[in-house]
Amino acid sequence: MTKVLMKGNDAIGEAAIRAGCLNYFGYPITPQSEIAEYLAWRLPEVGGMFLQGESEVAVSYMIFGAAAAGARVFTSSSSPGISLMSEAISYIVGAQCPAVFVNIMRGGPGLGGILPSQADYLQAVKGIGHGGCRLLVLAPASVQEAAEMMMQAFPLAEKYRNPVMILGDGLIGQMMEPVEFPEHLKREPINKDDWATNGMAFRKTKQRNLVKSCYLDPKLLNQHNLNLKAKYERMQKEEVQAEAYNITEEYRALIVSYGTMSRVCRTAIEQLAKDNFPAAMIRPLTLYPFPYEAIYNAALKESCQMVLSIEMSMGQMVEDISRSVGRLKPVHWYGQCGGEIPTPEEIVNFIKATVL
Repeated sequence: MTKVLMKGNDAIGEAAIRAGCLNYFGYPITPQSEIAEYLAWRLPEVGGMFLQGESEVAVSYMIFGAAAAGARVFTSSSSPGISLMSEAISYIVGAQCPAVFVNIMRGGPGLGGILPSQADYLQAVKGIGHGGCRLLVLAPASVQEAAEMMMQAFPLAEKYRNPVMILGDGLIGQMMEPVEFPEHLKREPINKDDWATNGMAFRKTKQRNLVKSCYLDPKLLNQHNLNLKAKYERMQKEEVQAEAYNITEEYRALIVSYGTMSRVCRTAIEQLAKDNFPAAMIRPLTLYPFPYEAIYNAALKESCQMVLSIEMSMGQMVEDISRSVGRLKPVHWYGQCGGEIPTPEEIVNFIKATVL
């Protein structure tokens, strides 16, 4: 398979097409606007549908409508745009419809900035919409991973009939790297005739089929929420993904980092090794569900003196890491959230100054 040099945003758009998604509705906002620009000319080439909405709110309900009809559909935005979509995301979760959302993050809150940031961790995994809804959240660290996760996102959304989010920072969207689109990741859509609102004639039945999230009977609403809870628990059992890096017999510090920040941490670990200071890393590939067990097991190592959350935010992942570790080891945070990326040297110096 031939690799092609592509910008991350373009690769995300192409990966969606290769995954069999021919429907994209979007609204421009940096640093992800190239996704819409790419699909504006690429989708018509393959018989797809591109439509720019008048706002993120409008786009999110277009996504809801297409998803309710059983179509493979996705959109992309950035931080405040995702906030505007959060109401519809909750509706989509409540109506149990599959859809994919891409968030190339800004450095918030507010309008923020367009330089690399991981400021939407809490929004993505804790507070994406009202009603306690959850998304399956994937965090790529390279353009190749962004393409592969994009192709995996659609069958995952259909498996759970639930939105999936690809969470990346400005580096993922803007940098160029060689990328290929593995054919084996493409999956045919699952049968949707038993739930999608595709019309009676299509299903050759007189039975009405409504896609809804409104349950006025308290017993029905309670059962609906129990069903959603069971779905999230199934995700936690079946979809947790994490990469272990340099987990050896002995290491003094355990880093937890995701996305492109983890690539900087790899270099820091290599530099620490040259100074006879062994360190290791657990990189969450799924932010929800979170790899609590993998982090706990890595922190159990007797030689491990501390656990560090290295992120381009003000420590938004620390809560989940602390929950993973409990009182086993102290948990520290290091990072920035103004668009500047912590360097390997800064990470090395912080670890050496902090270790017990």
